[in-house]
Amino acid sequence: MANYWDNYWRERKSRRRFLGGAIATGAGASAFALVGCGDDDDDGGGGSLATPTAGANATPTPSDPLAGAKQGGTYRTYATGDPPTLDPYGNISFLTKTYVAAPHYSRLYMYKAGPGIESGSVRPTPDAAQSAEATPDGLKWTVKLRPNVKFHDIAPVSGRLMTTEDVKVSWERASSPTSTNKPQQSMPVEKVEFPDATTMVFTMSKPSATFLDVLADSNVFYILPKEAFSGGVDPAKIAIGSGPWVWKTYEPSVKFVRTRHPAWHLGKPDGAPFFETVEVAIIPEYANRLAQFLAGNLDVSDINSDDLPGLIKQISGARLNPTVGSTLSFTYFDSDPASPWNKDPRVRQAISMSYDRDSLMELGYNVKKLRDAGIKLETRWHNIIPVGETAWWIDPVGPKMGDAAKYFKYNPAEAKKLLEAAGFANDGFSTVYQYTANRYGKLFNDIAEAQINYLNQIGIKTTTDVQDYSSKYITQTYIGNFKGIAFGYQTPFSEAGGYLQRMFTDNPQNHSKILDPEMIKLANDAAVELNEEKRKEIFAQAQIKNAEKMHYIPNVAGAGTGWGASQANINNYVEFNTKSYGGAAEVTPFLWKS
Repeated sequence: MANYWDNYWRERKSRRRFLGGAIATGAGASAFALVGCGDDDDDGGGGSLATPTAGANATPTPSDPLAGAKQGGTYRTYATGDPPTLDPYGNISFLTKTYVAAPHYSRLYMYKAGPGIESGSVRPTPDAAQSAEATPDGLKWTVKLRPNVKFHDIAPVSGRLMTTEDVKVSWERASSPTSTNKPQQSMPVEKVEFPDATTMVFTMSKPSATFLDVLADSNVFYILPKEAFSGGVDPAKIAIGSGPWVWKTYEPSVKFVRTRHPAWHLGKPDGAPFFETVEVAIIPEYANRLAQFLAGNLDVSDINSDDLPGLIKQISGARLNPTVGSTLSFTYFDSDPASPWNKDPRVRQAISMSYDRDSLMELGYNVKKLRDAGIKLETRWHNIIPVGETAWWIDPVGPKMGDAAKYFKYNPAEAKKLLEAAGFANDGFSTVYQYTANRYGKLFNDIAEAQINYLNQIGIKTTTDVQDYSSKYITQTYIGNFKGIAFGYQTPFSEAGGYLQRMFTDNPQNHSKILDPEMIKLANDAAVELNEEKRKEIFAQAQIKNAEKMHYIPNVAGAGTGWGASQANINNYVEFNTKSYGGAAEVTPFLWKS
């Protein structure tokens, strides 16, 4: 077992070495350069990962990851539940974004994955757009559509070409009062004009450091055909888009089935997507997913850390993919001014100090056992910026945090003193503690449950409300319609500024309705600052200031090393990684089965 892990981590180290060179080549790029021109083909066609190298004996390499790729076969993956709705603008659930929006609809930009590019380092690359160019002052962006973007060949859209008319009505829907996305809340867009069938002009109220990231963000803007807004197509019943996968069937609580889009603008006739069919089995229970994977009925599965040693023994050649978290877990609070945490920040500070994060990390990630088995694990903690955002995260107990670091350290005695100073000296107070236990998995559930005891130990008496994800948690609690204390996962944003914009500005999904002027300024400054070093300092100040008041209390679920596994015959599973919810377009098209 030890030799296996020595060899495994040696391979991972070589990948990281390649990554270092890849990052260095782009470090001096201008913030307002011409970004992402298409190739020189007459059809305005796709990116460099579209066509496999011919040859039966070709072998994938970092410079040619598709060597030997071949089309055909079925990719068997999973979802942890049914989406609340299929409409990408109808809800904010990760299930809709991951299993409906990303596979079927194009964005203007997406993220480029591939060998040597770690998930935290992916950068925007054109999707339906051919290019984007900014004026020198950054106040106007001109985006050109590719001339070869075809919708799926399903009536009434029937494989026609995309035009800016589709982009226009999709933008209007995304920006409408009933939309859950609202791209204007992520960047300062004053207006969007569509002078011809292939041109969009975005006028900004101020420069944006994240313009392309917002267009690439799998949380925000998808392009639906105009028929979806005129009654010809109901996006709540079927997804007809221009993405790499074509809708076939959806059986609630059973599976999604999709087929390859032969006219995908980022592919070629003999290129991506390589799988002919993707079957997404809906399997909420981790134990069932693991059993199906071990039986060979799934090509991939998430793997709990305590199952890793057994997995290696049972499946020869299984490919493991470790990821370090960009999924932020956090405690948040209702916005009622009369609630104890809103009367005095010392209540929130006390709750943070009641959490033994080292023990929670051990509970969730089985650290000691796996290290004893030779498996290397990350055990850093989330700040309000998650640990996976390595360019912007600062260690919550590191020297950069100054005096605010103490609020992350386990100190129940000091926590009780803070509650006493806040006026809760004798019996503490009672409240509801709520989370969902039927969507995020065992690790999350274990940590959510363990926190109840920590709260009780410092005098906070809790009534637990374990909520259904679709009917209550994501539709009510997550968007701030609740009473008491809640625990959950934050959306993993493609760009780190999304955390500040979501959690501290006038955003419909600002969970605790925090409108602290200091935090609002930091969020808005981060959105427009183009100097990377200055932007890092803004993010550092935001993390320090949140810790001083603990508006939101970061936790460790999602911060440790998470694991996925594929069967031995799935190519590029380890080599292609992305973040947020775009994997069905940014990763899956470039996988194939030997």
